[in-house]
This record gives sequence, structure tokens and C-alpha cells, in this order.
Amino acid sequence: MSTASGWLAPLMFAGLALLLLTGVPVAFALIACAALFSLAGIALGVLPAQLAGALPLRVFGIVSSELLLAIPFFTFMGMVLQRSGMAEDLLETIGQVFGPVRGGLALAVVLVGALLGATTGVVAASVISMGLISLPVMLRHGYQPRLACGAIAASGTLALVVPPSLVLIVMADQLGTGIGGMYAAALVPAALLIGLYVLLLAVLALLRPHWMPALPPQARTLGEPGGGNGYRSLLWLALLASAAAWSVLAAYPAWLHRLGRDFAPPADELVMVGLGSGVLAAWLLALADRVLRLHWLSALARRVAFVLIPPLVLIFLVLGTVYLGVATPTESGAMGAVGAVALAVLRRRLRFADLAQALLATSKLSCMVMFVLIGSSVFSLAFQAAEGNRWVERLFAHLPGGATGFLVVVTALVFLLGMFLDFFEIAFVLLPLLAPVAQKLGVDLVWFGVLVGLNLQASFLTPPFGFSLFFLRGVAPQPAIRTADIYLGVLPFVAVEVLVLGLLIAFPGLVLQPPEARITDPAEVERALRAMAPPPPAATDPVENLLEDLQIDQVLGRRR
Repeated sequence: MSTASGWLAPLMFAGLALLLLTGVPVAFALIACAALFSLAGIALGVLPAQLAGALPLRVFGIVSSELLLAIPFFTFMGMVLQRSGMAEDLLETIGQVFGPVRGGLALAVVLVGALLGATTGVVAASVISMGLISLPVMLRHGYQPRLACGAIAASGTLALVVPPSLVLIVMADQLGTGIGGMYAAALVPAALLIGLYVLLLAVLALLRPHWMPALPPQARTLGEPGGGNGYRSLLWLALLASAAAWSVLAAYPAWLHRLGRDFAPPADELVMVGLGSGVLAAWLLALADRVLRLHWLSALARRVAFVLIPPLVLIFLVLGTVYLGVATPTESGAMGAVGAVALAVLRRRLRFADLAQALLATSKLSCMVMFVLIGSSVFSLAFQAAEGNRWVERLFAHLPGGATGFLVVVTALVFLLGMFLDFFEIAFVLLPLLAPVAQKLGVDLVWFGVLVGLNLQASFLTPPFGFSLFFLRGVAPQPAIRTADIYLGVLPFVAVEVLVLGLLIAFPGLVLQPPEARITDPAEVERALRAMAPPPPAATDPVENLLEDLQIDQVLGRRR
């Protein structure tokens, strides 16, 4: 280990930790730490003078990245949908569907949380909306307060792992992978987490039925045209839509072959095609029932069709275009933002004041993310110049178990830090230090990003500083809900999170690998260009290597 990494890298890390503990904003702490230690290293002759000119180039690489445009697009889409009343309609409709079942309201909260996560992608919007709407209803119908709070807080955090999410965008940017590949890889873990949430609620409903009673008959207002609970026509609608989806999926490979595509469609693409065709078939059947006045659908089935289908169409517009290789994630985010505005206008629930508030909230969040990202990128460049990556590798070199031991330690470290730090701070500061070690150990970076993303999602639930807990505390009625009820209520769901993390480490195949045939992500195009370009002459100094890489990044138009 050289002189630089012997003392400068540990001092940089300790200085950053000290600044964060004093309450200095993360972005300013990162920039100040990078600038001070870079100037000190240059003055002492430990670091080359070229580093001072490389730091501004790194900032330029960030602000010119098209990849990061997806963040304001998806944030704006979520803010508009949150103000259009979609959450209220979804909760009321799905609550009516599962009302006769013990724990039906809690199941509705989980499913709505998943849908809101796939459309809004904003945790605060999901938790606050469900806390304001469903928590009073659950308490009024006799739900145990801790269980109700835990279900709402946990379901709201699904926005962090269900694509498209800001966490996955940040993971892809920090790891240098494609967003489309990260979205595809997160499908199975997100579905597994949702399924285990549902299983947990089903077991609790069986063991403690008095904790979550079914809705009384007078609260179920949507039934069959000739009497009944409305499930018969809803079942027929689901069966017909499923038959249409299976027919399309059966013919889909043949259609692709006629278009000249030789390889078989991957799993994520088939999911999107099946979802899109089934949703479209259900909407057409419901529309025909209304226009032709057939009256074969119940009020429950019609409400499910016309309330659930618009957000599902938006999900297909955003995710389907990415999985099918039609659009880049940035382009799909732009389409999602336009689709959210169109949907809100059609619902006649978008006022100018709501649009202005959505734009303001999007600007605030996007600026915060960009400043933190600039600070973390500058700090990462200075830290690597001080051979901090070698110092970090040395720290993890003697862990038992190789790659598995590294993953277990990193998972535990991120989980503990999530109790006290925001997920942006963890992702922007810690991930650039850990990613090179993971890559050196042979860990797939897309898989590693999904693992860390799920861990960061758990940070929103873990006391004492989980943000979802604070969001719910702000809207929960007092004194009916105590802070202890919220903290204790999330513990079973945190246990489910830990179980999913363990399953991902034990069974890496749960994460879908993106197909190499679809190259639409800017990051994937960049990797292809790097593979085609002749290698630069080897440099003996690691700082010179770093500066050469930075020059290549500027030519490609995006940062490393």
C-alpha cells in the first residue's frame, strides 16, 4: 500500500463521518471533504496537480447525463397521480373486493401500495395517502392499531423496490449498469416481498382473527345487478381477460419471428405483454357492457375495471416500453409524466394549483438528488485518487466466506446504517466504495444493486429514524395511535424484509438477468462502445489510470 492510501484515504473517510455527525448537509459535507483533502494531498505532493482539473470535469459529466433525467420525470408522474385522487379510488375499490375476507382491508393496503409504487414511486405520497384514507377506516372496523400501522408503513415503502423507483435509478447510476436491466432484475424480488407480506397477513388473520375482522355487510355497497355480492361477474371478467392474455402470449413468439427476431422473449417482456393484453381485454369488455347496456357486469366488476385499469395502463406505458426495448428509461419516464397529466385531466381532478405544487415538489427533490450526487461523485474521485479503493479492499480482504461473507457483512452494515441515515446518503457515499470490492469478488453488479436496494427499502421501516414511520406519525390520529404502536407494528414486516434479503443471498437465481440482445439503455450502449474501443496504453500510476478513464467518460458524454 502506497503512502497516499496509508493515511489520506482513512482520514478522508473519518472527516466525512465527522462532518455528517455535526449535521452539515450531505452534499456540502461531501464537496468540502473532497476539496480540502484534494488540495492538501496536492500541496503535500501525495496527489498529482491534475486532480484539481479533473474534479470540475466530473461535475460536468453528471449534469450532462441523460440517465438522470428519469428522476424528475418519474417524480413528477408520482406527484401528479398523488394529487389526482387515484389512491383514494384504489383503496376504496380494492377494499370492497376483499371486504368479506378477514384481513381484507390490510390486503387491500398491500396491493394498493404495490400499485402506487409502480405508478407514483414516491414513498411519502404512498404512506401519507394510505395513512389518511385507510387508517381511520381500519380502526373504525376494529383492526388492531399496531397491525394497521405496520401494514400501511410497510406497503408504502414498496415504492422503493417496485419498478420504476428512484432507488433502482440511483443504483443503476452508481453501479454503471442499465436501468432497464435493474428493473428486470427487481421484478421477482419485489413480487416475493409482496407475496410474503400477503402471506404474513393471511397467517395473522388465521391465528388472530379478532385483530382484523371482515367488513360488515352494510359496508359492502357494490353487488350484482340481480342481487349477490358481485363476485360472479368479476370472476367472469377476470377469466375472459386471462384467456385473452394467454392467447396473445401463445402467439407472441410467432409474431416476433415474423418480424425477424431470432431469440426467445425473456420473462420480463412476457410479463409486460401478458399484463398489457389482459388489461386491455378487461377494459374493452367493461366498455362494451357500458356502451351497449348489457348489464352483465356488477357494479363491483365495473368499478374494478374502470378504476384499476388506468394505473395499469400507465404501468405498461412506463415499464412495458422499457422491457420491450422500445424506449430508454428516460424516454419512458417522459411518457409516464405526460400520461399522468392526461389521466388526471380525464379524471377532471387536476387543478392549476395541484400542477404547480407537483412541479415545485419535483424541482426540490431533483435538485436535492443532483447536489448530493455531485458531492458524492467528487468525493469518490478524490477518494479513488488517494487509493481509497485499495484501502477498502484491504478492510474486506480477511473476511471469512469470500463473496458470501462480504455480502453478509455489507447487508448487515447497510441495514444498521439505515436505522440512522437517509437512503440517498447510504447509496451515494457507501455504494461507490463497496462496488469495486464486489466486482473484484465476482459479484454481479445488477444483482448487488437489487440486494442493496431492498436493504435500503428496509431502512425506511427500521426504528428509530425510518422515514415511513415519521410520515405515518404525522397523519395518524392521536391519541388513538401512539408512536410505540407504529414502531412495534412494523417489526413483523422488517422480519419479512430480512428473510427476503437472506433468500436473495442464498438463491441468487431469484434475480432475473437482463438479456444481452436488447441494448437500449445509455449505460449498456456505453459498455458496448468501451468494448469496441481499443484499450488505452497502460499507466503505472493508479491516479493516471483514473484520469484516463475520466477522459474516456467525457468523450462518451456521461460520467463513469
